[in-house]
Amino acid sequence: MIKFLDLQKITAKYADEIHAAVNRVVDSGWYLQGAENESFESNYGDYIGTQNCISCANGLDALIWIFRAYIELGLMKEGDEIIVPANTYIASILAITENKLVPVLVEPSLDTYQIDDTKIEQAITDKTKGILIVHLYGQCAYTHKIGTICKKYNLKLIEDNAQAHGCLFEGQKTGSIGDAAGHSFYPGKNLGAFGDGGAVTCNDPMLAETVRALANYGSLKKYVFKYAGRNSRLDEIQAAVLNVKLNHLDEDIELRKQVAAYYTEHITNPAIVVPKVTNRDAHVFHLFPIRSNHRNELQAYLTEHGVQTIIHYPIPPHKQECYKEWNGLSFPITEQIHDEELSLPISPVMELFEIQKIVDLLNDWK
Repeated sequence: MIKFLDLQKITAKYADEIHAAVNRVVDSGWYLQGAENESFESNYGDYIGTQNCISCANGLDALIWIFRAYIELGLMKEGDEIIVPANTYIASILAITENKLVPVLVEPSLDTYQIDDTKIEQAITDKTKGILIVHLYGQCAYTHKIGTICKKYNLKLIEDNAQAHGCLFEGQKTGSIGDAAGHSFYPGKNLGAFGDGGAVTCNDPMLAETVRALANYGSLKKYVFKYAGRNSRLDEIQAAVLNVKLNHLDEDIELRKQVAAYYTEHITNPAIVVPKVTNRDAHVFHLFPIRSNHRNELQAYLTEHGVQTIIHYPIPPHKQECYKEWNGLSFPITEQIHDEELSLPISPVMELFEIQKIVDLLNDWK
């Protein structure tokens, strides 16, 4: 079986460094809010290109704390609207509704799978306070048009960078383009921990201070609570592991790009749609999503021949039971993507023969 993502093999690449880092934490006797977190926050902030990096428990919390901080700072309030792509993972939407803000769903482009910047302006009302862009699958969602819209209407631009560590827009890393960004370090991400983990990056010191307090019970000073926060902290072992893997992230991204380039060049079956990539720097290929009108049959065929694939995602947010008030809405492009998408194996540890086998199977499929 060709695994969708072989985490054991990825870990083995850096096993000695990881073991040393974990042992360092174990031997230190300090397991939360210590030197490893301080080091990772500094290193990751430098990598992304922001003045502030605040670690937290996971990527969903990172987004939740951004919106909550804007509310605590008086820049947003309950009932305000946030524009967000309709075709995203549920976490992007949950972060908005968790704060009693209102998601306004906008269709993506079928070519890029990113929010269609030509459809944003018509969704803006006097209640709109921000745009949450999602760098889905590892591809940059930002455009100059989005930046212009944010300035024109005085909107906050928040980035969901959960899938796009290391992605670039004209030399600037995603996660540093907007007013704030949320990051996930779920084990399967390009930069993955050994459990859950997340971070917020920004250049606003007040926002950073508020986020840090909210993720620490609402406290900036021990036993003094300015906000009704929660416990949402990255532990020292995860920070130590992430520090090791951060040192190798760019080389791992390059290997992913090589796999993606092979797929793109060699998959010739007209019944399969491969991603359109016009700028190699603007995609880090967290996922390699293909599309087919017969996606389920294709997945079964690949499984039968020993290739593991995953659907990202079978049910769009507006069709989920938790948002049943939206179930009657129609977003045809989003629904088409969710009906047709299938993610192929892609990772920095794939062997050429594995990639060739997948390509041959795809080209032989009828």
